[in-house]
Amino acid sequence: MSERPRPDLPEGTDLLPEIRHIVILMMENHSYDNYLGMLAGRGEGLPPDQDRTRNLGQNGVAYTPHHLTTTAPPAACPTQSWYASHVQYADGDNDGFARSVELTNPGKDPGTAMGYWTEEDLPFYYGLARTFPLADHWFSSCLGPTFPNRRFMISGTANGLMDDMPWDLVDYPEAGTIFDVLSRHDISWINYHNVRPAVMVVKRFLGARGVIVMRRLARLGRLLPRVTQAMRGNKSFTADLYPLHVTMHIENLRHTRQFFADADAGTLPAVSFVDPDFERYSEENPQDIRRGESFAAEVINRVMHGKGWPHTLLIWTYDEGGGFYDHVPPPEAVAPDDIPPRNYERRMPPWLRTVLRPVLGKSFAELESEDKGRGDYCRYGFRVPAVIVSPYARRDYVCTKTLDHTSVLKLIEQKWNLPPLTRRDAAADSPLDALDFDAPPAFATPPSLPASALRWDPM
Repeated sequence: MSERPRPDLPEGTDLLPEIRHIVILMMENHSYDNYLGMLAGRGEGLPPDQDRTRNLGQNGVAYTPHHLTTTAPPAACPTQSWYASHVQYADGDNDGFARSVELTNPGKDPGTAMGYWTEEDLPFYYGLARTFPLADHWFSSCLGPTFPNRRFMISGTANGLMDDMPWDLVDYPEAGTIFDVLSRHDISWINYHNVRPAVMVVKRFLGARGVIVMRRLARLGRLLPRVTQAMRGNKSFTADLYPLHVTMHIENLRHTRQFFADADAGTLPAVSFVDPDFERYSEENPQDIRRGESFAAEVINRVMHGKGWPHTLLIWTYDEGGGFYDHVPPPEAVAPDDIPPRNYERRMPPWLRTVLRPVLGKSFAELESEDKGRGDYCRYGFRVPAVIVSPYARRDYVCTKTLDHTSVLKLIEQKWNLPPLTRRDAAADSPLDALDFDAPPAFATPPSLPASALRWDPM
């Protein structure tokens, strides 16, 4: 791996003093074409040639991109599981999106995966992407679901995770997480979230050993399909993707209400990771995407109009494409480490699988198939929307560099002269070319952006 940006200076040296606050707002489950494909004259959106975007179902039925008539798509359709993502990629043809619905969720409409929304549906997001630098080649970090992709953002690796099951979240990456590095150098950070305070009290009480014991006991539930279905994608906040991490840094967790207060007062930490309420307004199906947009608009507007705006950089993006169509094939990526993708089913002895299949029936077969596919992290996932928001942002700029979630790590490493965590973030590019520090800030006065389709209501 490469050294820190300035080997002649100690780790923790601030190399970008103009930026005092980095804010990462990562929403859920939408591809670039699904959200911004109809953004005319800016970025690489959906091509008009239907032949380039046609997806064939298993029976030869053709599906093409179309405007979705509802902003609350059906639950679990489409899907972004490891297996579904590899079907969608289709060896680089990106023509398996409709087919992935047929294979993983029979009975659902395959055409849903080919749908998109427009400026009428998402006025704030379109206004944001027109105003600030748009990164139109920001890819998720692997062809897989939420948990592994969010792990890449905080540790530069999935550490072998390939699904959204909680059973094996008792591991820890060899180099730790970016939170460990920040804490080691007394660089302030907070993961703002919407988890009930009582949950955090329990985790503090359990400690590291208690968390491990509880997760180990929970593994028994993976043999019960109903329990597994209920637990899939059961997110709480980003830092909890390494539960041992939470027990070490529980003082760095705050409720989203505190984020708004800190943004207003200009007292945000050096690095903020802002999580939506994953059950109500993260934009994951079947939630109304307009409600998630209203939350993101509130976050971004409070940052722009807060006292810390003159020295802030905010990145708005998504963890993965959610199974929605994107026409740009994900390029090859540097393997983060030597840890292969693994899950409980792949480690289960063949004789035990043979015993369990007839006992647990169809649901177990579905769980077995969820993680089928290529067994490595040598390719990015599909493109996701991404915009860089800062007073130093360049006007009328589109960042066309290949970026992924480890670009967040690269940015943090460039600012504080830190070494990479893995081979992936060592090779990553950062979005710094979207900023101009040699001229007066172009957005010193916050621009006026369109209102979101719905008014923000925290309920």
